[in-house]
Amino acid sequence: MSIEPEAAALPTRRVRFDYPADLQTAWNPRHPEYSFAANSVSLLMPHAEPYFVRVTRAALPELEPPLRAEADAYLRQEAQHHAQHRKFNDILVARSPGLQRLDRWMARAYGRVERRRSLRSNLAFAAASETIAYSLARWTERHAGQMFDGAEPVPSSLFMWHLAEEVEHKSAAFDVWRALDGSRRRYAAGAITSLVLLAIFTWLGTMVMLRDAGRLLRPMSHARLVVSGVSLAFTILPDLAVSARKHHHPSQFTDPILLSNWLHAYDPATGTLPVWST
Repeated sequence: MSIEPEAAALPTRRVRFDYPADLQTAWNPRHPEYSFAANSVSLLMPHAEPYFVRVTRAALPELEPPLRAEADAYLRQEAQHHAQHRKFNDILVARSPGLQRLDRWMARAYGRVERRRSLRSNLAFAAASETIAYSLARWTERHAGQMFDGAEPVPSSLFMWHLAEEVEHKSAAFDVWRALDGSRRRYAAGAITSLVLLAIFTWLGTMVMLRDAGRLLRPMSHARLVVSGVSLAFTILPDLAVSARKHHHPSQFTDPILLSNWLHAYDPATGTLPVWST
């Protein structure tokens, strides 16, 4: 079955987030380790998303007009994510200077992956990474209570806005990769690489912030992280396995309803969404 791109479904939302002046890395004081894990994912965004933008932009001349329009809309959303996470990350690094070294490691790792791969392999990496992002959105919506109950609303809203748009453009990078390549072998290799990078850097960033917060030796923090990590794996791995099948397309995945409905409340005049609250 031919599945057409849906460029009209990808608006550009220029959301503005005003963080409290005293915002801490543990912006969920009830479960600070969840804040640290989310922060670590945020630190990856200024490295991963510009990478996806560059390789997709390089593919634009080879795309048919409808798909090129979808890809352009996808690039605009990704640019917004990068910009907003960079502002948030500046706060994190100011509060936890040990993250500066980790940020440099992330830049080198993603730069090396991009340089050492062909355009088609890089597109497969981007497509698989977007599937992981979609799975992370599904998991987060189901666990929003434990992630965000009692948390600062602004960073909560940042993460949920980003994840909601990941669901919205779940097919874009996949469609570009499929149009120019479609090798499931390259897709599987990209999925493994992306998942390994995500796991390593999320763990490292979380450990740095646990140390800086004086929580590194607290067994309960590690127990919660292990339980959540296993639960997340049981969401991501099946989705990746399904997405690597020959005739799969991301449109066959079911969207998280709560996230999708929340995006509809965006006000373009003020650049605001309702504050996310559990």
